[in-house]
Amino acid sequence: MKALLRRPWGGTRAAENPFPASTGACSNRAKRPGRRIFVIIRCMPAPETPFDQPASASPATRPAHPGAIRPTPKFLLAHPAHFIALGLGSGLSRLAPGTAGTLWAWVSFLVLQRWMTTAGIGWLIAASIPLGWWASTVTARNLRVLDPGCIVWDEIVAFWAVLWLVMPTGLVGQAIAFALFRYFDAAKPGPVGWADRLSHGVDPAHDPQAWTWAGFGIMFDDLVAAGCTLLAIALWRFFA
Repeated sequence: MKALLRRPWGGTRAAENPFPASTGACSNRAKRPGRRIFVIIRCMPAPETPFDQPASASPATRPAHPGAIRPTPKFLLAHPAHFIALGLGSGLSRLAPGTAGTLWAWVSFLVLQRWMTTAGIGWLIAASIPLGWWASTVTARNLRVLDPGCIVWDEIVAFWAVLWLVMPTGLVGQAIAFALFRYFDAAKPGPVGWADRLSHGVDPAHDPQAWTWAGFGIMFDDLVAAGCTLLAIALWRFFA
């Protein structure tokens, strides 16, 4: 930004720099030819950090601590909870990690069917819910973000539940279930949005249980999305 300042009555005076030098973001240079003062203020934007968020970003996706970090393969392997919560690495996808995690759930479910009974898969899903709550709590706290997009264990368990209840069905039926689940999970209409907002008001700085509540919220809204998906499929089958 360039500004030209001149006293209309003549004379000279020192121009004040509105940007303190201690910030290191702005510099000024004054020239004094005769009775004029030319102040050129050049403002350079402060270096952008990897965690800068737009003002419109959801409070849950903003860093809950100024030291928030980005997930990396090293972070993935640093703790068993990270490995679980990030969907065995599928959550590291830079493009739509939630969709990547759901695709991983789809493929892994088809593999599990070859080695496990229907009852065994049901017990696995039941055990994966509290396991995911713990893993999501630990991972969110270590990332210092209330609802990190890279946590995809919630999508995995929820879509496992959808497939477990709609199978057997063909590839088209599975694809419809996938599309419906992704719609409810991403758009969060009605009850899914309500479930998603339950844990967004917690404050880790003042509430020692905030991260536990955040981990619960991460899992809960996807389970509600799974319920909405199953309801839509049930209505479709009933009226078809």
